[in-house]
Amino acid sequence: MAASIQFTATPFKQLQFHSKQLPKHGTKWGTIRCSAASPSKSYNITLLPGDGIGPEVISVAKNALQLVASLEGFKIAFEEMPMGGAALDVVGVPLPDETLNSAKKSDATLLGAIGGYKWDNNEKHLKPETGLLQLREGLQVFANLRPATVLPQLVDASTLKKEVAEGVDLMVVRELTGGIYFGKPRGFGTNENGQEIGFNTEVYAAYEIDRIARIAFETARKRRGKLCSVDKANVLEASMLWRKRVIAIASEYPDVELSHMYVDNAAMQLVRNPKQFDTIVTNNIFGDILSDEASMITGSIGMLPSASLGEKGPGLFEPIHGSAPDIAGQDKANPLATMLSAAMLLKYGLCEEKAAQRIEAAVLDTLNRGFRTGDIHSAGQKLVGCKEMGEEVLKSIDSKTPASV
Repeated sequence: MAASIQFTATPFKQLQFHSKQLPKHGTKWGTIRCSAASPSKSYNITLLPGDGIGPEVISVAKNALQLVASLEGFKIAFEEMPMGGAALDVVGVPLPDETLNSAKKSDATLLGAIGGYKWDNNEKHLKPETGLLQLREGLQVFANLRPATVLPQLVDASTLKKEVAEGVDLMVVRELTGGIYFGKPRGFGTNENGQEIGFNTEVYAAYEIDRIARIAFETARKRRGKLCSVDKANVLEASMLWRKRVIAIASEYPDVELSHMYVDNAAMQLVRNPKQFDTIVTNNIFGDILSDEASMITGSIGMLPSASLGEKGPGLFEPIHGSAPDIAGQDKANPLATMLSAAMLLKYGLCEEKAAQRIEAAVLDTLNRGFRTGDIHSAGQKLVGCKEMGEEVLKSIDSKTPASV
């Protein structure tokens, strides 16, 4: 029998499990709107370059935003703020109040990347990653949309066989502000044998599951009408509730085909037969892992954008790649994920669909013309750096009329 656990602060039986504050009874969760209620002629965007390659890719994306804004007849005012390790070095915290306030007041926030070896040994509250969790919580963005599409131009860059990777087009909808990353109790203690322990809590309230489920069903409805809910309901009580609530919400979407899959099987199926998936919905930690796995199907994590959205207020848009400190400052970063994140910002954050399409079409055109950064380079293509790749996309934006992609 496993040894019982004793926590240093208070006995386990006296601890309460905490998730976010419950909404008023009867609230129906799950509708996401652009923070800019209708297209305007002027927007405010907070830029968070962050660490590592973050400043390089944000600079490129900013240029793209400025260009499409001028072409579509609106203006963007940018405010650049420190975050992550950059903020730690300047003011001693990973998310300064001024940075969070800027993000809250903006129409949307674009983040580069955070983290690096320099801060790896910091105490938890002084780690760059803590700032990112605080930012997500502060903006109340609970739905993380992470597309993973294998572009025809890059199918040979995938580590999977061409017949497996070709045609993959899926969306991971990840719950972002609940679960084990935020659940309490958490911390350190000792067990009855005097051994040091660390503990975290996977906890979800029904409304947290309901609202992310509705976002996922809405997303699937706009795609191919198939939703796979990923959990571990054969073992975890939190997953049992997850599955129960997703099934309940499914009655509101009879036109969407719902299936369920355990997370270990989902991880295997993503590399075995990824084309079986259309839209995936899952909790915070499973989504963190599965979306990174899905990114490698596409050939490079440097190609994938993401959008983190709430029911009101500004969204947070960022590439899913990390800060890549090993190549920072060397003009080797792939800026396309950040540029595509900027396109998601225009689409989901500002409701500027045509401007978003300009960037998406320009990225495809640049790839069609054979330009590649090192992470997606193959024989016969032109190897370029971060800046030149950005310049080529700008050329395509300037020469193309907006078109659906």
